[in-house]
Amino acid sequence: MTEKILILDFGSQYTQLIARVVREANVYCEIIPFHKNIEWDASLKGIILSGSPCSVNEENAPMVDVKTMAEKCPVLGICYGAQLTAKIFGGLVAKSDKREYGRASFNIAENDALLQNLPATSQVWMSHSDTIKQLPEGFELLGTTESIPVAAFKSAKSAANPIYGLQFHPEVYHSTEGKNIIKNFLVNSCGCSQDWTPEHYITDTVAALKKQLGNSKVVMGLSGGVDSTVAATLIHRAIGENLYGIFVDNGVLRKNEFEEVLEIYKELGLNVTGINAREHFYTKLAGKVLPEEKRKAIGSCFIDIFDQEAQKISGIEFLGQGTIYPDVIESLSVHGPSATIKSHHNVGGLPETMKLKLVEPLRSLFKDEVRKIGAELGIPAAMLNRHPFPGPGLAIRILGEVTEDKVRLLQDADKVYIDLLKKTGLYDKVWQAGSILLPVKSVGVMGDERTYEFTLALRAVTSVDGMTADWAHLPYEFLADVSNEIINNVKGINRVVYDISSKPPATIEWE
Repeated sequence: MTEKILILDFGSQYTQLIARVVREANVYCEIIPFHKNIEWDASLKGIILSGSPCSVNEENAPMVDVKTMAEKCPVLGICYGAQLTAKIFGGLVAKSDKREYGRASFNIAENDALLQNLPATSQVWMSHSDTIKQLPEGFELLGTTESIPVAAFKSAKSAANPIYGLQFHPEVYHSTEGKNIIKNFLVNSCGCSQDWTPEHYITDTVAALKKQLGNSKVVMGLSGGVDSTVAATLIHRAIGENLYGIFVDNGVLRKNEFEEVLEIYKELGLNVTGINAREHFYTKLAGKVLPEEKRKAIGSCFIDIFDQEAQKISGIEFLGQGTIYPDVIESLSVHGPSATIKSHHNVGGLPETMKLKLVEPLRSLFKDEVRKIGAELGIPAAMLNRHPFPGPGLAIRILGEVTEDKVRLLQDADKVYIDLLKKTGLYDKVWQAGSILLPVKSVGVMGDERTYEFTLALRAVTSVDGMTADWAHLPYEFLADVSNEIINNVKGINRVVYDISSKPPATIEWE
């Protein structure tokens, strides 16, 4: 039975970061809304209470029964979680004299297993307006900062399980010893064995898939992306040729992508049928200008083709999907139960006549974990390390109407851009890069002739998870080289610009 840590989410912007730190320590964890019932079993080793934008003194402040939890396993409260713990046990939580936000210096007041092997003073990250003015009776102070009297505390030694509280956020990068504090909680307090590794995950998942699927047939729409490829490989390990992959060329993939991806699938031994449907998609896209129109046209067109191909396979019972954990988390509201995964991560709107059950082997993994699993499965690095690519493909990187000629123009220009990023070692330093063909023509001069051709925008961003992103500060020399290469080699483009907008307020894609 896999050991598990539960993270109760009170709405903090940092909750996913807590999970990432726990996972990095090779301990499995799950995030659930604070109001969800906890399933108590031998696998549950500890509970972490997240921060929150709320105040514990608000009339309808989120509440949980920390006392009952602590009777069954160790508990760690972070920021709001610490304040809630203090208040429930009879401590005093009130507005700070000043709002403490940002870096602070944490000083250890008493040695404890939670702070094992930490320096006496270290930097932490604060984000709170309330503070703990007085600890409950029987609790002891573990640390302070220059601004607040209670930065870390622990329940009485006589308690069944330790209860810890941290006023700061150990999960964020700016808390220099934060990962060590969380690791100490996992190992010293919860007794976690830290055996949740890629090898362990693959063994457990393949065994679970064999049990779930048996001799059933699974159909899966593949995109050439990391998530669907890793998911398909795991399912294939479990049921072999009973997995039927369908890879549709929608006419708006990157240059040569259809052929290259099919070759990789072949090398991986996957049972995949490639469908060249370019002309069908171009027909459906004709006259469509608005982004949502283009998305819907591509989505409905894919559904028609996928359904048509799936109907050729008899006895299909399951639909495979590459849903990953952030898709699941983002659909779970702390304000009310909801288990609906974001529609654009599903093979959206598949005909109900198919009546297929879902199999989603990656739904507990973050993107970086998917890549680690993929590497362990032997999937080529060139595929695992590819930048994210939008489902509607180049259709939303061609502003305005999509035509076959525009697609070819953008494919050629984008290939020059991506190849040069790889050649100069910049590709792996950005989260996502791509080219956007603008519906703008401008005058240029090439040789002794005047030209009137399209403008191309280049986009590159740095990010951790795509939720926020900063424009990548690519070297001027690189931008000059890529501009020259595109203008000299792609007939139809005579001007190249670089997008320096961050997300927010902009988005990564233009449409």
